[in-house]
Amino acid sequence: MNKKARGILFLYNGIFVGAAAMLGPLYAIYVLKFVDGVTAVSVSWAAFLVSTSIFTYIVAKKGDGVKEKEYLLLTGYIIRILSWILLIFVHNLTALVLVQILLGLGESLGTPSFNALFADHLDKNKHIEEYSNWSLIANLSSAASVLAGGAIVNNLGFKALFLFMSALSLIAFLGILLKPRKLL
Repeated sequence: MNKKARGILFLYNGIFVGAAAMLGPLYAIYVLKFVDGVTAVSVSWAAFLVSTSIFTYIVAKKGDGVKEKEYLLLTGYIIRILSWILLIFVHNLTALVLVQILLGLGESLGTPSFNALFADHLDKNKHIEEYSNWSLIANLSSAASVLAGGAIVNNLGFKALFLFMSALSLIAFLGILLKPRKLL
């Protein structure tokens, strides 16, 4: 299979996963800055998970009909970039839930399409090795990003974090968009 294509997927989706992980453990702190009560954290996160599930069901029914799977991946990136930028302007639970629903749409387009593209580029009889390699990249990228996210919020605040997450994700988007046409 095409190792160069798999390398491109690893690189750019690794950057994207790292960007997404920057907020992870800080999410509750972010929400509690403008909404009083831990329930708001749970409600908004549940909205993300339910919307991701609903949209993933739709993607499961329609996604295989899309000839160029990387366009689904790119659309997922763009929607999540937009969602993270919108988090800068959220000041109440209703707005947060709406952004989380939008983020769920991005997740439902991006994750299955990445998985499909990745599966297309697996070497025969090396599936566990290659999925393990991806897990290593994703976990290490996430670990470094969690630390970086904490440092950014501590020194510059959440607005800077959301802009940084969006900028990294834009790099991932452009890397996939501008890759040689025949690679994915």
